[in-house]
Amino acid sequence: MSVKVYIPTPFRKITGNRTFVDADGLDVNGVLRDLDQRFPGFGEMVFDGEQELLEHVNVYVNNHEITSLQGAETRVTDGDELAVIPAIAGGAGNAMTPEMVERYSRHLIMDQVGPLGQRKLIDGKVLAVGAGGLGSPVLVYLAAAGVGTIGVADFDVVDRSNLQRQIIHGTSDIGRLKVDSARDRILDMNPNIDVITHTSPLTSDNAMEIIPEYDVIINGADNFATRYLVNDAAFLAEKILVDGSIFLFEGQVTTFFPGQGCYRCLYPSPPPPGMVPSCSEAGVLGVLPGTVGAIQATEAIKVLLEQGEPLKNRLLLYDALAMDFRTVKIRRDPGCPLCGDAPTVTELIDYEEFCGSPFHEN
Repeated sequence: MSVKVYIPTPFRKITGNRTFVDADGLDVNGVLRDLDQRFPGFGEMVFDGEQELLEHVNVYVNNHEITSLQGAETRVTDGDELAVIPAIAGGAGNAMTPEMVERYSRHLIMDQVGPLGQRKLIDGKVLAVGAGGLGSPVLVYLAAAGVGTIGVADFDVVDRSNLQRQIIHGTSDIGRLKVDSARDRILDMNPNIDVITHTSPLTSDNAMEIIPEYDVIINGADNFATRYLVNDAAFLAEKILVDGSIFLFEGQVTTFFPGQGCYRCLYPSPPPPGMVPSCSEAGVLGVLPGTVGAIQATEAIKVLLEQGEPLKNRLLLYDALAMDFRTVKIRRDPGCPLCGDAPTVTELIDYEEFCGSPFHEN
């Protein structure tokens, strides 16, 4: 029988850097023996001196770990896919457990992720500002992807009106702190991650104690005071910021890299108070934050993996009514008071005064 075999990154030096190879055999053991014949040295990577599979190597047939099947005697048929996944160590010397290998199996067989990329996600630290409409899909997808440390910053409680769009919360969570509800939900989804909750409002007094602890900041705030605060703090802490916003049927997403533009370059000053109504005043299509938040999570994951082209110097505009996506170019403003050639904002300021409106995170 001919099967397709996924070769993990540590073994590819034996297979000529090929990610997938074809092999023959009636069962798993036969396939592995065939690979050893075709690629000398492969057997030493998977078998011990007694010709038993090494304990730190897991083998999957069609994404089912063979210990849950018939072990090395698991039969294979034409068209089956076999994956050989060894434990890998991170910076702290921790290996992925068999449960984690199974959980992330769809990532591990991707060229753009693989074991090394998954380790980058496990080692990653992402802060979600807001556990509401945008924060809900952001947090769910970061947790599912295996981002190892997820911070949740929100001081609000769950209200019944939130449930139309804030899918991380349920009816039983009404009255609970959003950070507690969100933490419980994503830990239930993935108990391998660490969740850090920040229940105090982000202000100029505490932002520089929180934001520097993370690799990527995802802004899902629902007001301009927090939006400018998070932008300035991320820039001063030299952190990548994925900014997203929603209104009625429209959304915007962009990713700012330190020194290559910021939210102030895009919008130098906030609109006058009352000119742009909030979602609570004008409304928002319930499904809209799902689309925009998923894009924000995608950006953060790409950044951690160092794969693809993030929305750097680009603003993605989404019109749900027209079902239209368009991208416009944005640039760093040399005259920007924060990231420009002669900055005047060198520390956090009074953002309520700057924006003429109070903090209130969604």
